[in-house]
Amino acid sequence: MNAWNPGGQPPYDPHGAPQPQPGPYPPPPPVPNGGRPPQIPHPSPQPFPPHPYPPHPFPPAPAPTLTRRLRQRIGPIHTARRVFKPSRPGIIDDPFVARIQKIRTLVGLGAVVWVSMSTNLAHSVGDVANDRADQSWLSFLMLSVTFPVAVGVLLALASPTARRELLRRAGRCFGAIVALFAAVAVFPASVLTGFYNGRFATTPLMTVVTYTAIVLTLVWVLPFIVWGLGLALTHVFRTADIHETVPPLLAITLVWEMAAIDVFTGAYPGVPGALRALLILGAPLSVTAVGLWELHRLRAHHNIAVRDVLMR
Repeated sequence: MNAWNPGGQPPYDPHGAPQPQPGPYPPPPPVPNGGRPPQIPHPSPQPFPPHPYPPHPFPPAPAPTLTRRLRQRIGPIHTARRVFKPSRPGIIDDPFVARIQKIRTLVGLGAVVWVSMSTNLAHSVGDVANDRADQSWLSFLMLSVTFPVAVGVLLALASPTARRELLRRAGRCFGAIVALFAAVAVFPASVLTGFYNGRFATTPLMTVVTYTAIVLTLVWVLPFIVWGLGLALTHVFRTADIHETVPPLLAITLVWEMAAIDVFTGAYPGVPGALRALLILGAPLSVTAVGLWELHRLRAHHNIAVRDVLMR
């Protein structure tokens, strides 16, 4: 027994379990919050002070003028776009494919112009323009014949339940063909009837009517034909309204038909054989490559295959 053990109890119990020994210092006080440091609340962010000046309002968009509204409604360019560009709901429009087609068209046109001028096939740029216009019109005529045959083949191969839908979609394509033929027919009809020569301008009123009709023909019908012919060939008579794969298939068919016509009619006379073969086969090969690449892109990026046009 000593000062550290005044009662004389043994430091261990009989069973050998250690007993807590009183010490000279009191036990430490319990730590609140489980020993974790106290959480200091962060002050909520204060909103920014209001701007001393009100924001400057954007100027309102100017209202379209009457001339602009009329041009968008009944102008020849906008009308041609509505008639000859496909507009089926849900149609896939790939701008990259359209860009490649425009580049191919410009490169092909530049090559034809350069060859025509360098080999004395044309004596002036006007001759080249006339040749390209004749070629475009011939392409339009060939496409007008090929398109009904292609629609007939599609209707024969498609499922019976899908034929009505395919025929309904093809209605706008036939409408575009009729619209372009009707616009072109205005010029020979006005000449054959004598209207263009002033045959019916026998009174002041009929004179005004005659000259008004002639002016409208030149400033409306002619731009509609030129712009519409380009759109009709670019969009292949808006056959994407039927299915996205129809335009490249028809374009490939059309260029090989034109190549066959060039071979049988002896196009590019006086040109050496190798260069003549390049001129005849250049357009079909390039259009075929672009068309096959377009079909591949539709299948790879948009999951649209050629067999889907049959709706089976």
